[in-house]
Order: sequence, then structure tokens, then C-alpha cells
Amino acid sequence: MGPDGRLPAGTAVGAGGRGGPMSGRRAWVALVVAALFILAWEAGGGDLWVARAVGAADGFPGRGQWVFRDLLHDDARWLSGFALAAWALWAAGRGERAVGPSRSERWRAWGLAVTLLLLVPAVKRLSLASCPWDLALFGGTAQYLSHWTLWWPGSGDGGPGHCFPAGHATSAFAFLPGVWLWWRHDRRKAVAWGGAVLVAGVLVSLAQTVRGAHFVSHNLWTAWLCWAACAGLAPRLVAAGPQVLGHDTQWRHARAVPQTIDRT
Repeated sequence: MGPDGRLPAGTAVGAGGRGGPMSGRRAWVALVVAALFILAWEAGGGDLWVARAVGAADGFPGRGQWVFRDLLHDDARWLSGFALAAWALWAAGRGERAVGPSRSERWRAWGLAVTLLLLVPAVKRLSLASCPWDLALFGGTAQYLSHWTLWWPGSGDGGPGHCFPAGHATSAFAFLPGVWLWWRHDRRKAVAWGGAVLVAGVLVSLAQTVRGAHFVSHNLWTAWLCWAACAGLAPRLVAAGPQVLGHDTQWRHARAVPQTIDRT
């Protein structure tokens, strides 16, 4: 320990932070509570209430607005692709850093993000639930039915389907593995990463809701699926071993380490 009461950079203090922001029983309890909340939202008519608030009998006014269609949909999709490419370049960087995720950890977390980007749209292709803008209530032809009843051959709501869960929200929420990636190395970066993902996810979800592309629950279930995948898989993708501290996490750990006082 240095004279300022801090541990030297690179000090190993154990792997207690490996599980991520929520791991084990806490994670699954939180996921169950979140799922119950979304189900209650659906059962209470929250989806249609919001859709009616932003839509009309002839469609959704926000569908063609620049901020929702171009900025928060088309441009956001490109930005997500650039961010994923930047992550790959970072993961491929030469050498191992004394502080921070290892190259293999970066690649594994990146792989989980890519898996989420592919998995959620694949699930969406199996669903026969149509989007809000396809409903007769808003100028389309489909009838409103619970998306939970629209998975079986022969079922359908009279519309094109393939709208549940929300695919576009994945362009933000698929980056959640980065929170688990950073958690055992640098809590501040993990929190900042998670905050950025949350803000981006809320913005793109809001845009799709205002455009009539998705119900609120479609976006919530996408966030839930990405969170569940991280809670179940991300801790296993982070290498076991001692946590290596950077300067921004030294002081918190240094306070917990008994100090020997020289009384001579």
C-alpha cells in the first residue's frame, strides 16, 4: 500500500466482482419481477393506451417524421454497426493491458452482443403478431390480439406479422454484455457503459413506439431478453481469476484492507 493509502495499480484483490452488476439469485429474482411487470402492463391494456395516445384512425403521425424515422431509426442502426465494429477493433488490439478486460474477454463479450443482434430478430421472424401500424384501429387490416397467442401455425391477426419482440431496440440493448465485461475491472466504466446503453435503448424504443412500429411491451421484452442472456451467460464469459484494479477503483478497496501502523 502506498503512502496515500491506495493500492498500487494492478493489485489483485480477488474475483468477487466477476458476476457482474447482478448475478446468481438476485439476477433471476429481478428478472422474474421485471417479467411480471411487463405482463401486468400488457394485461392492463398499457400497449393500446400508449398506441392510441400517439396514433390515430388513419395511422401514426410520427411515422414519417425525420427525428424518429431517419435519426433514431436509420442513423441509429448505422451507429450501432459502427459501435460494434469499433468494439471488434478494440477486442483485436495487440497485447494485454495491465488494467481492464483481457483480449479473450473482450472477444467473448463481443460475441454475445453479436449473438443478441442476430437472435432477437430471428425470434421476431417466428412471431405472427403484427405491428401497431398494421392494426385496423390505426388504418391497417390486422386485429389486436395478444402476441403470446400468435406463435402457432394457423394463428394470425390478419396482418403481416413478424413484429414481436422489437428488433430495432436490439441495436442498443445488445451492447449490455459490456457492463458485465467491465464490472470486475472498472465499476465506473461499467456503470457508464450501462447508462449509455439504457439511454440509447430508451430513445430508439421511444422512436419505434411513436412511429407505430412497436408496442411498448415489444421493446420491454427485447430489453428483458438481452438482460436475461447477460445474467445467464456473461459471468461465464468473463475469465475467472483475481480482479485487477485501476486507479479509479483502488481507494474503495484500499479502505477495506487492514493497514499496519508503524508505532516505532
